[in-house]
Amino acid sequence: MVATAFVMWFLMHFNRTMQVLKRAANRPLGYVDSAVMLNAKLKAGASLMHVIAMTRALGQLETEKGAQPEVFSWRDGSQSVVRCVFAQGKLQSWTLDRP
Repeated sequence: MVATAFVMWFLMHFNRTMQVLKRAANRPLGYVDSAVMLNAKLKAGASLMHVIAMTRALGQLETEKGAQPEVFSWRDGSQSVVRCVFAQGKLQSWTLDRP
């Protein structure tokens, strides 16, 4: 029973991860429809996967690969930028820069 529950839990999370990444693959890197709306929706402690699911795009990595904390940015059509700082995969802080 426990093994079946674990396998079911694993499959559900694997399926969600694949769906998020499939949606993100169809969008430009670091692009979001509205940086202002993304800024309003962000909450400290959110996982990187949750932020990718909200934006439906992978963020543009601004730090060296593997460095901690990681900084990702998302830009919209008006050149507003949201920069998010992730430590160990969890959102620590973010800033909104508008032109």
